[in-house]
This record gives sequence, C-alpha cells and structure tokens, in this order.
Amino acid sequence: MKIGYPCVNEAMDCSAANTFRLASYSEERLVAAVAANLTCLRRMLEWNVAQGLLFFRMGSGIVPFGSHEINTFPWQKHFAAEFRAIGDYIRANDLRVSFHPDQFVVLNSPSPDIVRRSIEELIYQGSMLDLMGLDGTAKLQIHVGGLYGDRELALSRFAAVHATLPEAVKARVVVENDDRLFSLRDCLHLHELTGVPILFDNFHHECLNHDEPMPEALRLAAATWHPARDGVPMMDYSSQAVGERKGKHTGDLVDDLFRGFLTELRGLDMDLMLEIKNKEASALRAVAILRELGLSAPAPNVPSPPLTLPPDPKAPAKARRGKKEAAAKMEES
Repeated sequence: MKIGYPCVNEAMDCSAANTFRLASYSEERLVAAVAANLTCLRRMLEWNVAQGLLFFRMGSGIVPFGSHEINTFPWQKHFAAEFRAIGDYIRANDLRVSFHPDQFVVLNSPSPDIVRRSIEELIYQGSMLDLMGLDGTAKLQIHVGGLYGDRELALSRFAAVHATLPEAVKARVVVENDDRLFSLRDCLHLHELTGVPILFDNFHHECLNHDEPMPEALRLAAATWHPARDGVPMMDYSSQAVGERKGKHTGDLVDDLFRGFLTELRGLDMDLMLEIKNKEASALRAVAILRELGLSAPAPNVPSPPLTLPPDPKAPAKARRGKKEAAAKMEES
C-alpha cells in the first residue's frame, strides 16, 4: 500500500507548473519553463522517496500549452533525456505516478470540439508517461463528464469516444466516481461497456451512492483492475470538512477517520491518493499510521533532499514565486 498527495509540495520552494500567458508564448519561454518544471518534479520525487511517500499525482502543466495548437516546439525530443531520467528514477524507487487532467477533459460532451480537445489533452499527458518509459500502471484519471439530461446516453457517448482513443492512451485511462452525477454503480456500468478501470473515491461514494457498504464498494471497484496491466488499484481518500458544504474536502487528515477507513479495506491492497488540502503534511501522518499498523515499510535510510535551495538567478521568475501562489494555480482534484 502506497500513500500519495497531489501535485504540490506545500513546504518546497519550487513549482512544477511554471507557465506564462498564451499571448507571451515563445519557444525560449517554453524551454525555460519545462526545464524548471522537470527539475522541481525530480526534487519532489526525491523528497517523497526519502519520506516513504511512494505515490504522486504529477501536475498537468509540466509542458505549458502541451496540447495547444500554438505549441509546435518538439519538446518531446528536446527533453527526451530528462523525461527518461525521471522515469528511470520512478522505476528504480518503485514509485507510482499518475495524472488527473483538468475538468475541461470531457469525453462524453455533445460538442465535437470539446471531445477533440479532450483527446488531444489525454494524448499529451499520456505521452509524458510514455517518454518516462512507464508501463500501463501509470494512469490518467478522469471523470465520466456531464449528464446532459440523459444518463444512459451520457454513458454510451463516453463509451463510443473511449473506443476511438489511441491504444496507448486507452491503456492508461481510469474513471473516477464523483459526488454529484455519476456514482459507483454508473462507473460499473461504464466498465461493462468499455473495460475501463474504476478509480474509487471513498468521499465521493459517501456523498453519492446506492447504499453499497464501503467494504463492498471497495471490492467492486478493485475488481475492475487487471493485476498485470493496471497494477494495484488506485483510489482517492478524503473526508468531509466540518461545518462546510457537503462534498468539501477536509483541510487536514482526521487520524481516527483514516484508521477507521483502513479497517474497511479488510486486507485489500490499494494505493491511496490523499485529496487533502495540506498535502504532504497529511501524507506524512498517513504513512506513519500505516507503519504503526505494519501496512507500510519503515522509512528508507536515504538522505532527505532540502525543501529549499538558494535562488537560481537563471530560473524563470515563475519558478521563484511563493508556494501559496503556486499552490493556488494547481489542480487538487
């Protein structure tokens, strides 16, 4: 069982999502941003390994405008060695990584243009995993999409578009149950239509379900993953923020709730992505609880890289921005 957090290390002084405005696009800006993003990504992965946090959701913006028509620079070739080195590090340290494309990726949209751009974004993000040399266990996590007034049509439209995806992308796509529109039951139906694995979200299931007990729901979702092709099932973990609207994620790990959830697994092996606002702080507590319960290996005896480094005068300005500003620009769900 691996514990992870998404996209941003709140305590680290760098961002892996340096970007710039579309109106300011230039190949020079692109190269500088990608170089800074890959450097920061490597630092985050090294820090995570030292803490025993072996699951990480990478941010989608490693390559600014990666799927946009303006970006004709051959970044795949230019940064091939850097991507390969990161992939080598991931495999050598038994890390699990994923992407969660932004909400504009909607495969079941009635708009052909939205569908086209969604597929292009999945191809872009999948190509980064390909450049890293990672197998199909590195996933692209998406939602079913919109309801558009007809549940069955929305699901069948997703299935039809899914069938057209390049095989390399199709092998990586997983679908997540959400908290408002598409429940675990809907995702199970989609799995029957497409074979797509279900990335189970416990908090979303608590918000929207058909009375499936949590242990049963976990096993139903896990059964959609092929042990060899897909690897250990991934899931998202969070809980309700006290006093907030229904569906708002907690800002900090609630230790007792997390311990209780672990009993619901009943021995099921899952890689857990914590969708909790304080990110690595909660992830560190979660992995400590797993170690206490004998569910995770002891901390590795490797040096922990520093969270901060002296400013690099050659880095793009965005790379030196404050961590709060950087975090605000990153996707969290």
